[in-house]
Amino acid sequence: MTFQEQIQQGIPSLLPKPKKHELEINHAPKRKEILSDEEKKLALRNALRYFEPRHHPELIKEFAEELNTYGRIYMYRFRPDYKMYARPISEYPGKCEQAKAIMLMIQNNLDYAVAQHPHELITYGGNGAVFQNWAQYLLTMQYLSEMTEEQTLTIYSGHPMGLFPSHKEAPRVVVTNGMVIPNYSKPDDWERFNALGVSQYGQMTAGSYMYIGPQGIVHGTTITVLNGFRKIKTNPKGRLFITSGLGGMSGAQPKAGKIAGCITVCAEVNPKITHIRHSQGWIDEVIHDIDELIKRVALAKANNEIVSIGYLGNVVDVWEKFHEENIYIDLGSDQTSLHNPWAGGYYPVGISFEKANEMMSNNPVLFKEKVQETLRRHAKAINKHTENGTYFFDYGNAFLLEASRAGADVMAENQVDFRYPSYVQDIMGPMCFDYGFGPFRWVCTSGNPVDLQKTDTIACEVLEEMAKTAPSEIQQQMKDNIQWIKGAQENKLVVGSQARILYADAEGRMKIAEAFNQAIAKAEIGIVVLGRDHHDVSGTDSPYRETSNIYDGSRFTADMAIQNVIGDSFRGATWVSIHNGGGVGWGEVINGGFGMVLDGTKEASKRIESMLFWDVNNGISRRSWARNEGAIFAIKRAMETQPLLKVTIPNIVDEQLF
Repeated sequence: MTFQEQIQQGIPSLLPKPKKHELEINHAPKRKEILSDEEKKLALRNALRYFEPRHHPELIKEFAEELNTYGRIYMYRFRPDYKMYARPISEYPGKCEQAKAIMLMIQNNLDYAVAQHPHELITYGGNGAVFQNWAQYLLTMQYLSEMTEEQTLTIYSGHPMGLFPSHKEAPRVVVTNGMVIPNYSKPDDWERFNALGVSQYGQMTAGSYMYIGPQGIVHGTTITVLNGFRKIKTNPKGRLFITSGLGGMSGAQPKAGKIAGCITVCAEVNPKITHIRHSQGWIDEVIHDIDELIKRVALAKANNEIVSIGYLGNVVDVWEKFHEENIYIDLGSDQTSLHNPWAGGYYPVGISFEKANEMMSNNPVLFKEKVQETLRRHAKAINKHTENGTYFFDYGNAFLLEASRAGADVMAENQVDFRYPSYVQDIMGPMCFDYGFGPFRWVCTSGNPVDLQKTDTIACEVLEEMAKTAPSEIQQQMKDNIQWIKGAQENKLVVGSQARILYADAEGRMKIAEAFNQAIAKAEIGIVVLGRDHHDVSGTDSPYRETSNIYDGSRFTADMAIQNVIGDSFRGATWVSIHNGGGVGWGEVINGGFGMVLDGTKEASKRIESMLFWDVNNGISRRSWARNEGAIFAIKRAMETQPLLKVTIPNIVDEQLF
């Protein structure tokens, strides 16, 4: 069968042969045993409902074995034989270009070069899933190949519920992930619901088909590191940044450090992902021995080098050894998947990667004890460095949250706040999000690198023109982004689809998008998909990350994220998504995203103007109401440019009155 025919058949009526478990692939760790015997029967019933009853006698044994061996039913047998990657949009079958674009984005999320655990349909973060199983993938792709512009596909935590009649201006796909009742939103609830096959953790851009590989976070991390050095009034060259994690999102850190111009040491315990990042050019060197690392860093400091080093080992050893050897660390952070601490997101020190994985599934109680013990050591070592002047920030991965739950010394004197700020709280929030700058991104669906180069040029020209008249408050943001886009090709950021990310405000996003649409109309470039990271101005309510610089008491509310996805859906998004969890953990955040297909039409221009304006200014208005100075400036400026916008501005209370 051709690729197109395989897509169109959906779940095959004849069972494919069982697939061999490929050991060279980076697989998800075994999930812990959590279901009772009766719940296991329910999980099997849930899995078998995708298949004709005549296949049940054969599949029930296989699925039971998967459940017992891996803790989940992935339906490996139904993994497609074709190569998984983002093909040019013309190669997808279908009746609707928007649907074809979504198929392209789904396959990009599962590309072996992009996905963390591709056979388990997990894109990044240890549990950030596109689908729960391969039947859901096959059925979704079939529905998209049949979809017309008068239908909308609804996705319930990876399950394609079906195509429903709608209209041309409605979203083609609406995605929800993990939207459970709040009282059933603890980590073990996720384990149970996911094992039953009824809910999933979509992370942020994994379950919304908008992940573009580590590039998606490289830019944000570059800005964070640059502004971190600005905050401590230090030139990055020859200065040291220590962090950990080389997985899907965290793998961006050494590349960002290189672009920012410092020495980066990024520790990772997983040999496979370490060597993948090295082969992709995201780290310059890999070092296995801690003493060798000491010597290499000392040399790099002496020579004022700009270099990225991957240390294959536990970061706690690095923090402790560097203190022992009196090696000064300028900036420090951590980006392990601590939103998922008990299932492979963070590994205990002093135990091999293989033995830790065994302990995780066979003795989860002891594994949790070892992880919490490591967190206490981790925090203690960091505290020693910060006493000597190191600037440490939480990278929004729930490090401080889980460290505090483990009893680590990370609380401020008031025992309410953390000792260290979140990077959003201290850097990205006041410097970027409050002014409306966030991770706007696009994908060239032609798959042609020339199209990406053309879009880079278009975006740069738009930004340079805007910078001529931009107010002083946002000149630094404009300069950083112009510098970024000019170096984008040189830095070889593409992994998977021909995609780019660029921090821009509402005006910048709208002008860049319209310039793309005009270029498409003139046949200068092919169809473009617009999107953004959920980690943005408006899309996410996360009290320890995206909304950590909200101080009016509302940072634990999620009205903004819900309003955002509702507003995007009727203002022109091609698809929308809303998730529980992502970044900092299940039950800790609500986040939403979108995708928009630009096809060169006048209708696309209307959607750009309507949706992109709302998508950013919804968040600015909330940040303004929280009395954030930059956001008050930004929303007043937005009202000057759009007479139909009228937002309530807060009145500031004289503190002496208290």
